[in-house]
Amino acid sequence: MTQDHVRPYLPDPANAPELFEGVLTRRVMAYFIDLMIMGALVLAALMIGGVLGFFTLGLAWIALPAVIPGAIVLYYAATLGSSRRATVGMQMMDIVLTPTRGQPLDGWMAIFHALLFWVSFWISWPISLLFALFTPRRQMIHDLIVGTLMVRRSPMVRHWGGARSAAFS
Repeated sequence: MTQDHVRPYLPDPANAPELFEGVLTRRVMAYFIDLMIMGALVLAALMIGGVLGFFTLGLAWIALPAVIPGAIVLYYAATLGSSRRATVGMQMMDIVLTPTRGQPLDGWMAIFHALLFWVSFWISWPISLLFALFTPRRQMIHDLIVGTLMVRRSPMVRHWGGARSAAFS
């Protein structure tokens, strides 16, 4: 399989191992941090919806099944779709989501990435994690489908800054 669709300056673990050191462990830790944040968002939505339900004679309670997933989707769109390209947990773990096919990582792509993550993780999280162990760039199934790559942020800035300046000189 050729990688014509992959950017020419996409890092290789053999040449830039610092970009991939501990990425899978960092992803797992970021996942748990984000779960706590999303749990707080869901709890806040439940509390607000519960109070509003009394004032609207139960109408707000009807909206909760749509509001709760909406809050989670907005979390991913606002964080992964931002210029930082990372959720709060990812930022704390010094990792960043990077597109591999040359298109920008916008809110829609971030939502699609998150949706595929939750579906693949829901179907079989062990296979999803094991899959990442056998790909050279530690990509999970949803990363390969969407065309993204998770790397460490601090070494990435140094690596891609040098790669881009070398490409333009």
